[in-house]
Amino acid sequence: MTDAAPSEGRIVTRVYDHVLTITIDRPAKRNGFTPEMILQLAEAYTTYEETDSLWCAVLRAEGPCFTAGLQLDRFTITDRFVPEGLVDPLGLLPPLRRKPVVAAVHGICFTIGIELMLAADVVIAAPDTRFAQLEVKRGLMPFGGATMRMVERAGWGNAMRWLLTGGEFDGHEALRMGLVQELRPADEVHARALELAQEIAEQSPVAVLETRASALRYAEAGEAAAVADFPAQLRRIAHSEDFAEGVRSFVERRKARFTGR
Repeated sequence: MTDAAPSEGRIVTRVYDHVLTITIDRPAKRNGFTPEMILQLAEAYTTYEETDSLWCAVLRAEGPCFTAGLQLDRFTITDRFVPEGLVDPLGLLPPLRRKPVVAAVHGICFTIGIELMLAADVVIAAPDTRFAQLEVKRGLMPFGGATMRMVERAGWGNAMRWLLTGGEFDGHEALRMGLVQELRPADEVHARALELAQEIAEQSPVAVLETRASALRYAEAGEAAAVADFPAQLRRIAHSEDFAEGVRSFVERRKARFTGR
């Protein structure tokens, strides 16, 4: 970042062609989240969702830590954190994000950090990342999605092992459980996440959105519901400029040049 973050922290965004990087920026406090940061994060996700030229995003953090979690003394936990009308970065309340996000984590990744990465689509992590869902140690329960997504990804026993103890685990354990998809040295995590996001952004945005929507439909409602959506999805794809370009590029044996239309 070019200048120091304010004491309450901030979220900084930057555009690389069709990729948006979303950076958590409060390194002096180990990127602990304040209400101001939660609001700015939701605003960044909303901008990403509503901007047609942005096709993938990277969630990353400034400094040696991803995040130490919420600054609990600044929050009333029974309130809605994200104002209505803004995209929820945790993917729990509507409006929900449709576009893909790659998360890059390293250093400390506690509580909401795990929940933000589990709400992303792909996670790149450093092997020595310190993960912990600490809420039970503070008389609290996880309420940002970990009670559901850790069970979904890691299975009941693995999830309960860490959710009920609040203990720490590293990147190797996170990879074993399916919470992260790739391990890279800490100084390579951000670059690798951006590289992967750029690779996603090279594909047809129309096809990427429909593919992600189909997978999400399956996860939430089961196989029959996902299959039932295929005809409408394929009609939308068939009428898109991206599909026509994909066919042309196949016939002409060249790389496709997609527009997202």
